[in-house]
Amino acid sequence: MSYTSSSPDGLPPVQMNNLKRAHAPLQAELKAAAARVIDSGWTILGPEVEAFEQAWANRAGAAFCVGVASGSDALQLALRALEVGPGDGVLTVANAGGYATQAILAIGARPLFVDIDGDSLLVDLEALRAALSPGVRALVVTHLYGRMAAMPAILALCRAAGVPVVEDAAQAHGAAWEGRPAGGWGDLSCFSFYPTKNLGALGDGGAVCCSDPALATRLRQLRQYGWQPKYRVQLPGGMNSRLDEMQAAFLRVLLPSLEAANMARRQVAGRYLAVLESLPDGAQPARPGAALDVAHLFVLRHPGRDGLRARLLARGIQTDIHYPVADHLQPGFGLRVAQLGQAALPPAGALPHTERACAGILSLPCHPWLEDGEVARVADALREAWQ
Repeated sequence: MSYTSSSPDGLPPVQMNNLKRAHAPLQAELKAAAARVIDSGWTILGPEVEAFEQAWANRAGAAFCVGVASGSDALQLALRALEVGPGDGVLTVANAGGYATQAILAIGARPLFVDIDGDSLLVDLEALRAALSPGVRALVVTHLYGRMAAMPAILALCRAAGVPVVEDAAQAHGAAWEGRPAGGWGDLSCFSFYPTKNLGALGDGGAVCCSDPALATRLRQLRQYGWQPKYRVQLPGGMNSRLDEMQAAFLRVLLPSLEAANMARRQVAGRYLAVLESLPDGAQPARPGAALDVAHLFVLRHPGRDGLRARLLARGIQTDIHYPVADHLQPGFGLRVAQLGQAALPPAGALPHTERACAGILSLPCHPWLEDGEVARVADALREAWQ
């Protein structure tokens, strides 16, 4: 769907994100950080990365943080650190954009999809319980839209089955469950610092956190070819995936603003939610009661999603769909599975709650840099466009 250049009243569209606004208040600090890196002579795995890793480990509630090139690489490296390999089964959900599935298939493992809860759109605990069979080597649990999955219950199930847990916390920077932050629960946790994340760099970046020193050592080797020492490959499955000094320096500038930015996101989401609750059949995914939501996205559900989206666009409101196609129905994933000689992915209808969610979800602009007038425009447009 193309974006309009303006709304009917001549105002510019309300954008899904506005990174120019995000960076404007910190221009001086960001430029100073860039100059510091240039002047230092360090570009890869230097003092900026080390300082950010320590700061982010503390924020995520983990003992160690290993900076890598992207959130996607973080997922791959976490699985490799657990020695998951070709043919191993890895549980995950199919409604989270395909990132975990991509990582699982990239290392030759088998994605085993668990349906989601129809209300929260997070992993369904009973479906997870049934899926924890002896052939499962790991679970990738996704915290979606800024909301954490029910980690105490998930960990209890997985510990009883002897299955390690990888948190995909790419959409949950600063989220928490009963005060314990996303990233501090699983055996390993993965973060993306893609620019539109709650904590976003000015390019790609990612991290893997853990509290096991042996896993941290493996991760540091695996992100750099499996070397130990330099130029001596000791571990199989190594990659070239390193958070660079420039992005680490930018993240150090942006990190102190995370809590305030998350609060601003929650305030925007609260204004939308008040409107949504006043509309007939207005619905948003249910909020787990013990979770601190950081409103990475504001997602609503509507049976005529595409019509609603077109009506909002006509009123100058940009929207997006996170995510329109379930992983088990993605042609490219099906082809990769066939290349690996694995059993075919589940057919349409196999994950009913997942498929129903993908057909009806819509994301409204929800970021800390929206102006009050823009939030009001979105709210008014939602009332007018809802049918």
